[in-house]
Amino acid sequence: MTRSRKPTTPQRIVVLGAGLGGLTAAALLARAGHTVTVLEGSDWIGGKSRRLMIDGQRVDTGPALVTFPLVWDEMIARYDALGARHSTPPEAADVAALTLQRLPEVGRYFYRGDDVTLPIPAGHPWHAAWTRFEREHGGLGPQLTSMLTANPASLASLPAVRNVFRVYGTRLTTRGFLDSLTWMPDGLREIIAIHTLNAGVSPKHTLALYASMPAIMARSGVWVPDGGVNELPLALHRLALHAGADVHTGEPVTSVSKRLVTTAVAAYPADVVVSGLDSAVLDGLLGLPKSRPRALSCSGVAIYASLEAPLPEVTATHSIVLPDDPAALHHSLDAGMVPEQTMAFLNYYRPHEVYPNDRATVAVLLTAPADGRTYTLDSPWVASEVARVSGAVGLDRPISEFFRDHVVLDPQYFSDWGSTGGALYGATNPLWQSGPFHRPGYTSRARPWLWRVGASVHPGGGIPAVLGGSMTAMQKLIGRLDGR
Repeated sequence: MTRSRKPTTPQRIVVLGAGLGGLTAAALLARAGHTVTVLEGSDWIGGKSRRLMIDGQRVDTGPALVTFPLVWDEMIARYDALGARHSTPPEAADVAALTLQRLPEVGRYFYRGDDVTLPIPAGHPWHAAWTRFEREHGGLGPQLTSMLTANPASLASLPAVRNVFRVYGTRLTTRGFLDSLTWMPDGLREIIAIHTLNAGVSPKHTLALYASMPAIMARSGVWVPDGGVNELPLALHRLALHAGADVHTGEPVTSVSKRLVTTAVAAYPADVVVSGLDSAVLDGLLGLPKSRPRALSCSGVAIYASLEAPLPEVTATHSIVLPDDPAALHHSLDAGMVPEQTMAFLNYYRPHEVYPNDRATVAVLLTAPADGRTYTLDSPWVASEVARVSGAVGLDRPISEFFRDHVVLDPQYFSDWGSTGGALYGATNPLWQSGPFHRPGYTSRARPWLWRVGASVHPGGGIPAVLGGSMTAMQKLIGRLDGR
């Protein structure tokens, strides 16, 4: 039981951005007794995780799945504990009202004419190799959860970090580690390696711990909130409001300085500023000179649509279609070139499955270079890849011919968030500063009043890394404001 205590003197805190990181920070800071104002330039909650209405059907953008669900449970526990500091009843479970559905499989993978689900079922030629891999890596979930919800450089995290990296030895990259597993079939190796593109970069540029993710997801499950993934930022929004935060949408910030945040309509005095914005956007608001961009993470062409009729019954909820030559894809993305074939996701939701829709909906997500370009369904590369993906999953014609209505989000759209060329995670980091060992840090000696959270601080870790990183940063900030 958490002991009740008098809260510290409330500080004026302005949070930039109502994405997952910003809303998590706002909820925790307001719950700790501070005066919190959230400023969001868009007219929606969730940042890149937004909700679209297409042909009257609900469709959510951004991440399609929730992994490491214990990270969400930890968020609720910390919110409740902060409430106990000033005798506020712990009502977070009711306010959050989020129900996660576990999907029956991680996904169905299509590679060079073959398909397989993860976990790989008995009777498949790769079953024995998968069983061995899952046995060695699937149990790392608790250690990764610990690393996601605490500073991985702290002494408290040392046991988890040691246990995880003991698995990889001196093979520090995903590519190097997987290539050392001579007993693993080549096809299975490529299916596991392709997951690093969720971090926006190729397997040779990511830490080996990314290799473990498919096995961890298979054992711990992949989840979707009832009603769609956007329910999660909406739940965070409710928690922030419940704690007393003031959330403004449609009010873009124009400048940030010590003790003052300015928008087009008002100026907000601040003792502390917490930014959930992309690093390039924040640097611009601070008036810093543009830095020369390093190599960029990938972007995407995301096609969301309502369908005339449901797809064949055998269509998986989540399909992942690999290129025939993954190495060529990685080379193209590293060079900023459009690949001949890409990694694609096809997320398919039947009527009243996850979403309260009367019609089936689909998302076709094509990994693309950060070229800042505009793409449509008629763009030759998009049309070619849509046809390839459709054929791979067993459709008799391009899935675009099933569309009633659709929306395309492309590198030009993502560049509006401030990332050069629409790079989903901005510039890539050196290997030793990737994954949980992030850069930039949460704050700096030069600007102790400024803190950072969000995907640009924890690139490629999805919802758990953004939630966990924001929790870790706010735990440090709240402790500092308490004088601890």
